[in-house]
Amino acid sequence: MDAKSVIKQVKEEKNEIRQVYWAACGGSLVDLYPAHCMVMAESALVESGLYTSKEFILATPKKLGEHSLVVLCSHSGGTKETLDAAELSLSRGAAVVMMTNHPGSPADSEQWISWVYPWGDHLKTSEIPSGISLSIAAELLASQETFEAYDALMDGIEKMDAVVEKAKVRVREEMCHRFAQMCKEHSFLYILGSGASFSQTYGFAICSLMEMQWQHCAYIHSGEYFHGPFEVTENGVFYFLQKSSGKCRPMDERAETFLKTHTDCLMVLDALDYGMDVIDPAVRDYLDPVLFYPMNCELRSARGKLFDHDVDYRRYMGKVDY
Repeated sequence: MDAKSVIKQVKEEKNEIRQVYWAACGGSLVDLYPAHCMVMAESALVESGLYTSKEFILATPKKLGEHSLVVLCSHSGGTKETLDAAELSLSRGAAVVMMTNHPGSPADSEQWISWVYPWGDHLKTSEIPSGISLSIAAELLASQETFEAYDALMDGIEKMDAVVEKAKVRVREEMCHRFAQMCKEHSFLYILGSGASFSQTYGFAICSLMEMQWQHCAYIHSGEYFHGPFEVTENGVFYFLQKSSGKCRPMDERAETFLKTHTDCLMVLDALDYGMDVIDPAVRDYLDPVLFYPMNCELRSARGKLFDHDVDYRRYMGKVDY
């Protein structure tokens, strides 16, 4: 399956798409965020909305209908809220694309366009949800209007595989040990980021650290940092900044400048220093998150080894009624 064929099928059925909605939960929602940002920034014709699946059901956009495309992702294939959101979308006449890692699961249904993707190490960006969703968004834009950055995005998706592999090696050597030690010395940390990369700021906090490491932390938007949160900055408070390489980088730089002089516990993962300089500036915003996710995984793994906390440990998820 490929994005061009998916959009061709959607356009044959719906003729014109005026809205695209992205719905999922947890880490799957994180993967859809950059594509949402790209549609919002690059399209003059298509509106985009990003929803956690239950909110999409409870506060359904009025425009959801026959000229809507709804893209969902359920990694497990059985996320009830996401399946319900897909059913709702069908009932409103929308085109539905569902991504899942599990063939034969409820998410892999003939009711909608089902895209089963692989999962594991050393996969191509084009094969996983972050790359698939960007490709779907790009093909949609290119099919209805001029999308000047189309070639740059497709080239960037291809280049990200090498960028990520090289960055993993460096992050293991340069950052993992210190990050794990900082977590041992500090029971709490703040994580900052901006733009499309804020998806990975959020994901690093709620998935990699809170869910998989039981690490207390909070995520802050780099721009919003100066509208309240910076008042708690002081020595001894641990901050981790995901410094993006695209249009929103000035917000991250401003936060970094302040943090350097107001706390003695700062770590910075700079996308430009870890390979994003080879990506066309026009699409770095949307591909920075593709870099940050595997780096987040390396960091959480290092913490897990130091704390003897396997990333698959759970107290509540799938074990108690909720």
